[in-house]
This record gives sequence, structure tokens and C-alpha cells, in this order.
Amino acid sequence: MGASESQHLVHPQSGSTHAVAPLYTKPTTQSEVNAFDRWMASKILQTVGSPSICILLWDGSLIQIQPHPATTLVVNDRNALWGLLYDPEFYFGELYATARVRVEGDLVSFLEIVYDGLRRAGRRNPMYEALQWVRHRPRFNSLAGSRQNIQHHYNLSNAFYSLWLDREAMQYTCAYYPSPDMTIEQAQVAKLHHVCRKLQLQPGDSVVEAGSGWGGLARFMAQHYGVKVRAYNISSEQIAFSREKAKVMGLTDKVEYVEDDYRNITGKYDVFISVGMLEHVGPQNYTALGQVIDGCLKEKGRGLIHSIGRNRPGLMNAWVEKRIFPGAYPPSLKEMMDIFEPNGFSVLDVENLRLHYAKTLEGWLARFNAHESQVREMFDENFVLAWRLYLAGSIAAFTMSELQLFQIVFARAENNALPWSRAHLYQQ
Repeated sequence: MGASESQHLVHPQSGSTHAVAPLYTKPTTQSEVNAFDRWMASKILQTVGSPSICILLWDGSLIQIQPHPATTLVVNDRNALWGLLYDPEFYFGELYATARVRVEGDLVSFLEIVYDGLRRAGRRNPMYEALQWVRHRPRFNSLAGSRQNIQHHYNLSNAFYSLWLDREAMQYTCAYYPSPDMTIEQAQVAKLHHVCRKLQLQPGDSVVEAGSGWGGLARFMAQHYGVKVRAYNISSEQIAFSREKAKVMGLTDKVEYVEDDYRNITGKYDVFISVGMLEHVGPQNYTALGQVIDGCLKEKGRGLIHSIGRNRPGLMNAWVEKRIFPGAYPPSLKEMMDIFEPNGFSVLDVENLRLHYAKTLEGWLARFNAHESQVREMFDENFVLAWRLYLAGSIAAFTMSELQLFQIVFARAENNALPWSRAHLYQQ
């Protein structure tokens, strides 16, 4: 990719283009590595905690701090080196996706080493976090902004996602592995049962779902638990898929898919559920979300929110937020309480499925790699690199506990029809 070409990354299916910050351009000719280049490479390694990584520069120079590095980062030009030094969290993604840098060896292992080094280097210090908020404040999830952000990611095409998600329900959220040898399909079905049991769904219950994906959970609840579901989603591609699937399955009298924002939910329901949407809401909207839930739940209503999160407040990886998930923000449990506390909801159960999500992502990445040529035909080589990095980076983030996966069950405070144990969670 030439200098002029590297200024934009485009998602062909969505027509969404985002300009790359013009920090660098790729040189037409390579200059010799000098002492300052070597200093920059050493400084980059020090910045990320002097991990067991060496940097191979464009003339073959090898820069390392640890005596026996486990893996190698290949840097193809001086301006790429500048980008890594200026803002490694953001520009590593930019450079990897445009083939300006590459990793020799396993990408997930490389990223795990980086996360471990960053933790030891004390990356989570107040000065660093303040700088990242200035550089990379996430985009606001207003009514208009949310629609644009969601369509950027989910309207890439149903055909693309069908290549690597489970074939049964197209679940693009963490699966549940009560047995480690399960297939993705089996683990996603186990997840669906797990959330339904947590909610103790009963035939005839009315359910509202905020952020329904390709509609698999709504259809599953209606088909297996005898409930009626109204599901809200602002992705036109997903809504079209969901409605057609419900029609084929003969569930149109039990499941209604509404192309609208969660803030416009109307009606009264026994159950509120949201799986994989809170990441797109933003903490500035949690109070409003809580008010929506308070307004739509019946007197003895209960609910479940399933979301990527953090152990403490922090931004989504800057490159992922800009290129893959615009507006994304994974909250801490403390931040999530802004949904429940102002409305007097009782939190009944909190479960962390962090390692289940790492395993889910491993399955997705394997299928993505197996269909690499088809993805390249749909988009281009840069798209393949970007999404491989996104999936691999997500695996590393969960295995290294940078990210968590929280399931929170809650109910009206005056609801005494509560289970006396957790036995119902593990009934087959």
C-alpha cells in the first residue's frame, strides 16, 4: 500500500470511511538505520515494560532488551517506528492493518506478552489514562450517533459474519462452555439456556430485548421457553435477517423485531434482557438506560444484562474503538451500578465469564482464518489484517484480564419471588 493509499481504511459494505491521523507517510525509499532509530526502538520496548520481544528494523538491525526474546516485531520503515513511539496502543493497529509492521510467530502470544509488559510497566497510571482520554475519547452514543456507530460494525454484511459465527443462531457474544470440548454451536446453545434459566422464564412471560443481534436469543426464548418477545435493534442488516428467520421458523406470532433504539422502548414486560449491547451505550447514558428499564418492567419484573467490562474504569483499546467498534466502552461493575442504584433495583447475581469469552474468540479466529480467502474477496487484504488483529487482540485481552465478561441478574426490590439457591442455573 502506497503513501496516498494508506490515508484511509474503508469498509466496502457499509461505505464508512475514517481518515487516518496524518502522523506519518510511508517513504518511497528506505534510509539507513541510525543511532536515533535504534534509540526509538529501545524506547518503545521500555515503554511497554521491556517485554520478551525484539524489534527487527528495515535494514536487518535487531533491537532487544531481554536476552532471549520469545517473538519478533518487524518494522518496515522509520515513520512506522515514529508512530509506535508516539502512541503505541493506537498506531500498532494502524500499522499492522496496513502491513507497515508484522509479527513473526503467533499473534495472540505476542499480544499477551505486550499486555503483560504493559501491566508491569504500570500503564494504568493517572497521567497515561488522562492522556488517552484526551487523544482517544470515544464517540458519543446519541440517538443519531448510535445508529451510525452500530451500522459501521454490524452492516458489513450478514454473509461476512456467517463465515465464522455459529451456524445455528449467529450469536456474536460470549458463549458458555460447561464442557471444554464443546463446539461453538453447542456452547452458544448452552449460553442461551444459561441466561434463560437465570431469568427463570415461564411460558406466557413477556420479554423485551435491547440490542438483539441477528435475533437468535429472541427466537430461542420463544421456541424453547414459550415466551413472547419484542426485540429492539438499530442494525438494518440484522433486523432483515431476524425477521426472515422468524418467518421461516413460524415464530412471527411470538417474536417481534423492532428497528429502533433502546431509548424508545414502550410497553410493560415481565423480563428485560440485553446481551452484548451495553458496550455500545456509554456510561453517560447509563442513567437513561436505567430509567427505560424502570419504565418498562412490571411490578415483579426481573432482568439480565450481559456485557464486556473491566475490573476498573478505562477506555476501549483506542484502535479498536476507531476502526472496529466506534463508540464502544466496556464498563466496570461500579459504573454499571448507575443503571441499577438510582431506580432501586436489587442485584441478585453477578457472574464473570472472562475465560469463556477467550475460548469463544479462539473458535471465531480459527474459522475466520479458515475463510480468509473469502473475506479477502469480500473486502481486501487490509480488512483481513485488521479483523485478524481485532480477534487476536480480544483473545489476549481476556486471557490477560484486560477485559471481563459480566452477567448481572437484577429485579425489582420488592420482588420476593426469588430462588433460594442457584440450583436452577445448572438444571439440564
